[in-house]
Amino acid sequence: MNATGAGLPPSPLASRLGVLGAALGFLGVAAGAFGAHALKGSLAPAMMDVFETAARYQIVHAVALVVVALALERRGTRPLAVAGVLFTIGIVLFSGSLFALALFSAPGWGLVTPFGGMCLLTGWLCLGLGFAAKAPRA
Repeated sequence: MNATGAGLPPSPLASRLGVLGAALGFLGVAAGAFGAHALKGSLAPAMMDVFETAARYQIVHAVALVVVALALERRGTRPLAVAGVLFTIGIVLFSGSLFALALFSAPGWGLVTPFGGMCLLTGWLCLGLGFAAKAPRA
């Protein structure tokens, strides 16, 4: 049975996004702990702020991925699927570029960050559209 109790098979995309969201949440918490304990004296305060921003946004959007996965189980609309993909790309580009910037002092990574931010913002729009859209009838 799925979340609605209708006995339908679970959505493969929902399952993948749920697992990915949980894994990215785990890694975000681990990165935050690593930053707070192992990097505290190693990074300049400005780069520590960048690292913390990367971890925070990763955790928030990992939770958003889990929300998308749960919503896809209940109402599998295209905007919800697109939101999941955009959140995934956004986490990789936004948080990934900020982690690289903070850890490797490579300012070129800062050029990637806005593209990740746009994916995250567009993901939130798609999530809203997905909740507003009528679910397809089975």
